[in-house]
Amino acid sequence: MDAQPQQGNTAANAGQEDYLDKGLDAAEKKFGQGKVDPQKERGMNEKVTDKARGMFEKATGKDVPAKFSN
Repeated sequence: MDAQPQQGNTAANAGQEDYLDKGLDAAEKKFGQGKVDPQKERGMNEKVTDKARGMFEKATGKDVPAKFSN
């Protein structure tokens, strides 16, 4: 799966969070000590989670399950 088409859909999926996005938001809240607003960091978080998905798919040769990826 190529990451380029997903990056084009970032704006379309901005209101739609999958489990990976929610997990990253929770980690930011917990370890950011309330100083990080996940909604302000949405663009960067999408890049991070897209990269993580790409690395998973490259390493395993399998797609990320639909349950965890939008």
